[in-house]
Amino acid sequence: MEEQNVKLTKLAKCAGCGAKVGAGVLSQLLEGIRVHSDPNLLVGFDKSDDASVYKVSDELALVQTVDFFPPIADDPYLFGQIAATNALSDVYAMGGEPKLCLNIMAVPESMPKEAVHQMLRGGYDKVYEAGALITGGHSILDDEPKYGLCVTGFVHPDRVLTNSGAKPGDVLLLTKPIGIGVLSTAQKAEMLSSEGAELMYRLMTTLNRSARDAMVKYRVHACTDITGFGLLGHGFEMAQGSDVTMTIDVGAIDLIPEALELAKMGILPAGMYRNRTFAEPGVDVGDTELAKQDLLFDPQTAGGLLIAVAAEDADALFAELKDCVPSAQRIGGVEPYTGGARIRLR
Repeated sequence: MEEQNVKLTKLAKCAGCGAKVGAGVLSQLLEGIRVHSDPNLLVGFDKSDDASVYKVSDELALVQTVDFFPPIADDPYLFGQIAATNALSDVYAMGGEPKLCLNIMAVPESMPKEAVHQMLRGGYDKVYEAGALITGGHSILDDEPKYGLCVTGFVHPDRVLTNSGAKPGDVLLLTKPIGIGVLSTAQKAEMLSSEGAELMYRLMTTLNRSARDAMVKYRVHACTDITGFGLLGHGFEMAQGSDVTMTIDVGAIDLIPEALELAKMGILPAGMYRNRTFAEPGVDVGDTELAKQDLLFDPQTAGGLLIAVAAEDADALFAELKDCVPSAQRIGGVEPYTGGARIRLR
């Protein structure tokens, strides 16, 4: 078929969340923009959080987010699934349930109609799996294909999870392996094994729905999804926003073995360097091997959730996550901030 000849990743300079504007640059771009106050706006863009939250009533708040990016897979249907999974994730990270979605799409005039159809079908299927609806959207012509969603979800106003609520004594849990950005970079260079590609695509199309459904039963104080800023970039934002220090046990993190080998060879996405520039001043790397550091700064597409849970609930949540997420990991803890680095690797 015609769409099988389309190599979507060859049409884009960057892949997936690797195309994300760096966190440091983003904060500079937003600096000085006036933020209007509204008592019902529980979370706004000034908080470096995953989505905005607006209180509608004592029982209902709206969670809103938008996410789109260039292709990270050549197959249009698979790319649509990945983009939708990634966009839905921000609502799950806030503790919400996705309800309504709008397509955001840019396509080259030369892109076959069947390929565009398959991309949209991938998004529709993943949104349907999430229990939500696509109700419309907007599309433009562009030299590079791009796809994603604007997502609206529901959450109880008293049960909103942010990335700035971590408390000393909390335990840090992670729900997907790390290394997707390195794998996607290798795939674009045709250096990735077929097993590595299968793992990468499986992870990027796994919704964070099960992780969300598990964590809302427990005393979770903070949550964020690990995407374009990498584990240390998003972790740094959580530590800074919560005014705490995080101690992370590198040996407890599920680093994808093939990604680690590729990192040692220098196969690294440009976004890794941006993330390092942003977060490294706040990280004490200790004696952590350079290639492992690189993976911890690696931009993830549709990555897992980083959860700060009360110590009393950590064992129960960890046990439940083991049965429902790609890789349940207990990676460290939260301590009071006493100055210096926000994150310490050990």
